[in-house]
Amino acid sequence: MVSAAEQLAANINFSSFAKAEELKKRIWFTLGALLVYRLGTYIPLPGIDPNVWDQVFRSQAGGILGMFNMFAGGGINRMAIFALNIMPYISASIIIQLLTTVSPQLEALKKEGEAGRKTLNQYTRYLTVVLAVFQAYGIAIGLEGAGNVVADPGLFFRISTVITLTGGTMFLMWLGEQITARGIGNGISLIIMAGIVAELPSAIAGTLELGRQGALSTGLILLVILMAVAVIAFIVFMERAQRRLLIQYPKRQVGNKMFEGQSSHLPLKLNTSGVIPPIFASSLLLLPTTIASFNAGKGPEWFQWLVTQLGHGRPLFLVLYISLIIFFAFFYTAIVFNPTETADNLKKHGGFIPGIRPGERTAEYIDYVLSRITVLGAAYLSIVCLIPEILISYASVPFYFGGTSLLIVVSVTMDTVAQVQGYLLAHQYEGLIKRSKLKGRRR
Repeated sequence: MVSAAEQLAANINFSSFAKAEELKKRIWFTLGALLVYRLGTYIPLPGIDPNVWDQVFRSQAGGILGMFNMFAGGGINRMAIFALNIMPYISASIIIQLLTTVSPQLEALKKEGEAGRKTLNQYTRYLTVVLAVFQAYGIAIGLEGAGNVVADPGLFFRISTVITLTGGTMFLMWLGEQITARGIGNGISLIIMAGIVAELPSAIAGTLELGRQGALSTGLILLVILMAVAVIAFIVFMERAQRRLLIQYPKRQVGNKMFEGQSSHLPLKLNTSGVIPPIFASSLLLLPTTIASFNAGKGPEWFQWLVTQLGHGRPLFLVLYISLIIFFAFFYTAIVFNPTETADNLKKHGGFIPGIRPGERTAEYIDYVLSRITVLGAAYLSIVCLIPEILISYASVPFYFGGTSLLIVVSVTMDTVAQVQGYLLAHQYEGLIKRSKLKGRRR
């Protein structure tokens, strides 16, 4: 007969094997979902001439369309069914989060926990549909006015374009949620990163071709490569940077035993907001100029002036871009980290910061420290995104070497690797606990 200890050991081995298989399934599911996304970026909209559109796109690729194409994973260049990508969902998320801070009803929903979060997510989906319909209709109008791109312009083409592009965005939103639930990492961020990485080889080939033709000097190409390596190293360093606040726990007595006081640290990331500010800032700048980019040479003079000033390297674009990055760095940090709640939790568990009175004073101190390091985090994001933007504008370097794209790729990669490591570490602890129970039974 099999002893209880042997049965438990067999269960542990089977559990470890099952967890490894589950992780493998999650990885394969994520890769499969991203493959579906990439296939969709190659399916053109019905009713357009891809060759004519390619010529139109090339004439405007150096402006806002080129940046939009980067986030869409090349979908704009091919005018695919996923041309809008996930940007309407990101814009809707921004609007809902902003409204949460000013609307008592939405703020109450946020405090309700899981049920309130589901309701807010539903509102975000509804708003995503509205924004996607608005942008898709603008694209349809723009395509009809862009020469001979549309074979049969009219109401039927506009309706079919709106349905196709809106459906593509909603499918990507659902796909991102599936990756988050059944795969590895944040699905929305992985979709954006996959689009950037997939187009990176063609961007490198295009840069080398410009160098061969003499449009870019060899020294400039080497400078871009060195800059990209330096920016990546800087991003990794800053994303791992933390300010640790010392937390002290007093002595406590359990029964007849006296336990010594313990100390730990409260880690505060230098960049608490992560990659959100550049994405939010880019999406907001892309939203009002999506339609305008298709209507160059038409409309009132002030409208054309605005379109010109929102081009890459222009002072207005750079000022708005940096301002939005700084705003969202503070705004998103305030959303994801609540100093008052943290101080209350420390007080409940008997923890305190040496020299700071527990409660309200602790919350004020944490907020003070968090505000100071967020200034550094916002400055870091601004530097990373600003310098490459200027280089892109004045040296005709592809957008894929820009600070925003590098920041997204590096940050999302680090977060995904951290989630995989956390997943494996959690199951290692689970196995250690079961092994300790096994040893206890043997004794």
